[in-house]
Amino acid sequence: MQQNEFPCSIGIELVTKEPRGDQAVKENFDLEDQNKKFSCAEYLRTGDFSQLAQMMAHSAEEFVRHVWLRGWQVVHHRSLPAWLKDNDYILRYHRPQLNTCWACFKSIFRVHTETGNIWTHLLGCGSFLAILVYIAVQEQALVQWQDKAVFTAFFIGAVVCLGFSCLFHTLSCHSEIIGRLFNRLDYAGIAFLTVGSFIPYLYYAFYCILWAKLFYTSLIAVLGTAAIVVSMHRSFTAPRYRPLRAGVFMGLGLSGVIPCVHTTVLDGFWHSVNQGSLGWLVLMALLYLSGATIYAVRVPERIFPGRFDIWVNTQTLSC
Repeated sequence: MQQNEFPCSIGIELVTKEPRGDQAVKENFDLEDQNKKFSCAEYLRTGDFSQLAQMMAHSAEEFVRHVWLRGWQVVHHRSLPAWLKDNDYILRYHRPQLNTCWACFKSIFRVHTETGNIWTHLLGCGSFLAILVYIAVQEQALVQWQDKAVFTAFFIGAVVCLGFSCLFHTLSCHSEIIGRLFNRLDYAGIAFLTVGSFIPYLYYAFYCILWAKLFYTSLIAVLGTAAIVVSMHRSFTAPRYRPLRAGVFMGLGLSGVIPCVHTTVLDGFWHSVNQGSLGWLVLMALLYLSGATIYAVRVPERIFPGRFDIWVNTQTLSC
């Protein structure tokens, strides 16, 4: 063994002049483990359980500290590479570039600027997926296949939207190529959800008017496809096009005004409210517009920079 690698034991620590990365840490933990096993036996023999509990708590704290120091640390906005600087008003607790998918997925369990975004979309995706499976397995006597089809379209749109968004917020710090790709898929998922949201309304609002049902369903499908094509363009994810992105999805959502006015003229206002779910459609439109507006103007962090770095920021509210 060379002189610069000669270890000397001081207490329960292993000290080397030139630590050898994971090997040195592993040897350190092995030596600590041997000493702690001996100490545990002594405490059990003497019956001093209070000291044993304190020692175990200290050991757990030291283990967490070692793991934490070996991992990545959150950084300030100014330390991010240019392609990760999307929102200038969220200042701290950013993930650095992590380079591997495994590191990105492990970051789900850390607290940073994307924690709220990841978990709200992940839990939402799982919930809608469970409802989708529940509806799909219902017997024909309980739910007819036509009803299954229209609600399946809605829930598939929700699962795709929330799933893509969860993947984007998880993998956005991997690399510029991966981040841009999943950012475009995130926007495409919003178009999927918007189209899927209109299908049940159009099916039941024009239940007895086949041509209107087919026409408006085709119209929203064409507009949704156009929004997806625009979303997948490489320049669409640039920060300077944030108002354009909001405008595209606002326009897609407002396209539902046309069939809404049509059914109101045919059946009357109160019939549309009571039987045609007009009130729920208006509520859905308001929520979509509110989300797009919040996303475009970036509140509340624009008003209070640095106050909403982790929770209740634009991404969390607009989802």
